[in-house]
Amino acid sequence: MERIALTVRFLTRRFIGEYGDMEFIYSHNLTVDGREILLHIWDVPNSQEQAEDGSSEEKRIQWADSFVLVYSICDRASFNILPLKVQFIKAAKEGQSQEKVPIVIVGNKRDLHHQRVVSSEEGRLLALSLDCGFYEVSAAEAYHGALMVFHGLAKLIPDTKLALKKGTGIRGIVKTMSAVFARKRTDSL
Repeated sequence: MERIALTVRFLTRRFIGEYGDMEFIYSHNLTVDGREILLHIWDVPNSQEQAEDGSSEEKRIQWADSFVLVYSICDRASFNILPLKVQFIKAAKEGQSQEKVPIVIVGNKRDLHHQRVVSSEEGRLLALSLDCGFYEVSAAEAYHGALMVFHGLAKLIPDTKLALKKGTGIRGIVKTMSAVFARKRTDSL
């Protein structure tokens, strides 16, 4: 649940300890370096990603312009799956264009240092070897870490991508959601 805690901390400035295993899409305005950015955050639980076929995950990847991959510093397995996730994302996104896809790897639960099984250095080295950004934060302790993650990611998104997505709004999100979940819908919005 590391990723939900980080997202909710960023959006609400609050830490909530218990979450269901659900998927959410959030929208949030963020100002970075004088640019107003509308973020659409698609928060998918790890258990759901692992249970689905690759086509659903690939549709999510095509939808997104950037990625935050969160692992727990107290869970080696959540760390070990990151290279495959990054490889899958890059194959799907960078194969289509010459642009580098912005990916940030985040080690969460820094406050639980007494339960740590993945060192900060391991996280940094993995991110460096995969050409990704890296942060280590505690969603439970402070809002600032979550803010740094999303600000850092927003700085990596090219202006051209922001201009293309700017006018999307709720209609675009509904159409995208319908396409991803293969539901038919009428254009009544």
